[in-house]
Amino acid sequence: MESLNRMAIELVDEALDYAEELNIGGYDLENESTVLDFGLEFEGGIEAGLLLTEIQTAGMATPSYELGELGDASLPYVELSTDQPALSLLCSQKAGWELTTADFEGLGSGPARALVAEEEEFRRVGYTDAFDLTALAVETADDPTVAAADQVAELAEVEPSSVFLLAYRTASIVGSITNAARAAELATFRLAELGYDPLDIVSATGRAPVAPVAGDERTAIARTNDAIAYGGRTHLTVREDADIFDSVPSTAAADHGRPFGAVFDDLDWEFAEVPSDLFAPAAVTIDVVGGPTYVHGETDEDLLVDSFGL
Repeated sequence: MESLNRMAIELVDEALDYAEELNIGGYDLENESTVLDFGLEFEGGIEAGLLLTEIQTAGMATPSYELGELGDASLPYVELSTDQPALSLLCSQKAGWELTTADFEGLGSGPARALVAEEEEFRRVGYTDAFDLTALAVETADDPTVAAADQVAELAEVEPSSVFLLAYRTASIVGSITNAARAAELATFRLAELGYDPLDIVSATGRAPVAPVAGDERTAIARTNDAIAYGGRTHLTVREDADIFDSVPSTAAADHGRPFGAVFDDLDWEFAEVPSDLFAPAAVTIDVVGGPTYVHGETDEDLLVDSFGL
């Protein structure tokens, strides 16, 4: 299998070449790691969000952007499809790296995770990457620091000069777009967490609304999670039938029906305390090759209209 990081770095080079057109910026840290600002000081935009989504999935998934409707409003939606869901979604796109140092905090996703390969997903899929350059997308409100880049270099076993950190706020255009692109990933992850072999998921497609950019990080985090849990739709094609498919959508969660803002408030914004089954798309269709098709869950347009302030 081709290196996820090699494929992602080709897209990072594209971002560097067209930084001005993408409304993003780049600079080097003192340890020679490179930071690409996709939505901190720079505004980013639609194309930046779609390109970052491709980088997060190591170029093995195809995102698209189109106008739809929510309530009385015209609202953009992101759709993402892949024929390599185990690799592109679980081993790359998943936000599984809590990048925390004494002077920095962020949530990392992307192919750098595959160089470390300590998460359960990599054992399930049987994949570990090896490459001398790496990229980690970091959702954060802070500028990445030398200590943060050094942590990535140490764990990924590369030189600090080989690390590319792609940083953005949740409350940014790029934040809204890249989070909307996670519907398929969360369905795939949820199915794997329920014990289904991720290598038996043949293809995955997800679609979710792009949340309006909020004025603060907490509101943005709540909105982007609502976008998936109450507006996300997914289609999975799988090889084997199972009796767990009705537990995949967010509608199966006990807390379903409550906006994420209220759930987070009750838990004092301790993310680890949020029930994991709520992080899933609202509606899931699962098509078994040569077998039945299952349809579970439903979207909640009224909740989203309220969450998005439409």
